Amino acid sequence: MTIERAKATPLEIRRVHRLVARAAGLPGVQAEVEANHDENRWWPTSISDPRVRMLAAGWSTRVSYRMVETYARVIASANARGFDNLVAASDAELASLARPIGLPQTRIDYLRSLAELLRGWEKEETDPTGDTADCDALILDFATRVRGASYKVAQCALLTARGYHCGIIPVDSGMVTKLAPALGLALPTGAVAHERMRHVLEAAVHARSAEFRSLATDNEYQVTIPEGSEPTWFAHLVLIYFKRLYLNGPAQQLCRRRPVCSKVVDCAHRARRA
Repeated sequence: MTIERAKATPLEIRRVHRLVARAAGLPGVQAEVEANHDENRWWPTSISDPRVRMLAAGWSTRVSYRMVETYARVIASANARGFDNLVAASDAELASLARPIGLPQTRIDYLRSLAELLRGWEKEETDPTGDTADCDALILDFATRVRGASYKVAQCALLTARGYHCGIIPVDSGMVTKLAPALGLALPTGAVAHERMRHVLEAAVHARSAEFRSLATDNEYQVTIPEGSEPTWFAHLVLIYFKRLYLNGPAQQLCRRRPVCSKVVDCAHRARRA
């Protein structure tokens, strides 16, 4: 059973494109996107095993941005050991590995249940990286069966397993609480909000793929978007870093009349309030 994929309305699609277009032109956002697009600091391409990629996605939860280097060292160490060796390791060994990023028991529980899920998928002949796999069904199954996982973790896990440009736009809690109001999105309550927002964002990029792709070109982004793929990864990074830089504060430049105001930042409304 999957969550019904509700269609995005034309207004929702326009608002998503409008916000991404405005955010993509902000120098701070561009710098962060360029630093993380082709080689993401959280989910590096140097990890070739999709199982370790899914582990990295889960272990990145509740790790602050200022701890990204510490997290990267932990994940590099985990990758060097290999997934099978990690599963065979004792809880004490795993706790020692995960301790620098905190919540060691939570990390252990995630790994153990992830391994169990992957064994189940193997028996069911389900390939999470396959082109024919149903992403919605896999995300729901992952969120249901992996301890410590939620829709947002499941989205990230499937994204990292499949690759940056697979078409998945993961949605974290800040996107639900900060970005959704900025877009005028009406989301259901609870964890399912992450899936509903993901569906809207992905639908927007799908509907206006060429226009989203042109934002990277027009703003002279130093990023590589593969031919034939929709710029979902680019749109995700623009939104996630706009949220971090402008909504988490929020920044003084931000217009409080969004989503009605199309300028979003540094508009006349903000000037009159000052």
